[in-house]
Amino acid sequence: MTNPLLGRKQFSVDVLHPGAAAVSKKDISDKIASKFKVKDDKCIILFGFGTAFGGGRSTGMGLIYESVEKLKKFEPKFRKKRFGHVEKEFKERSAHKGHAGRKPYKDAKRKMKRVRGKEKIATYGARMQKDKYSGYAKA
Repeated sequence: MTNPLLGRKQFSVDVLHPGAAAVSKKDISDKIASKFKVKDDKCIILFGFGTAFGGGRSTGMGLIYESVEKLKKFEPKFRKKRFGHVEKEFKERSAHKGHAGRKPYKDAKRKMKRVRGKEKIATYGARMQKDKYSGYAKA
């Protein structure tokens, strides 16, 4: 089925593979590229594959975008990341969510519960960068 608003073809994929445990998405992607005469292999997205009970058959979903730009515009972040379409700067930033990580955040939150007054601001703000108390912290 073509979806002109999102600039893609979307379809369900049924793969018969008797004797084999499963087929790799790369192999399926190559077959689809040759069948639909896709210019760029990066425009093909395959996801949601599950093998039927007893094996021999797998079903999933497939999307073929018109261009990589359309793919980057409409595809969700997790799928872009999975297929390697995420910008390098975003991948390299470990603290892109505003704080160092989950563990320091939880530790700071726990310590903040035990402390009162100005000590609370000092404990809280030093470990969490984007919060309402960070301006007061003695970092």
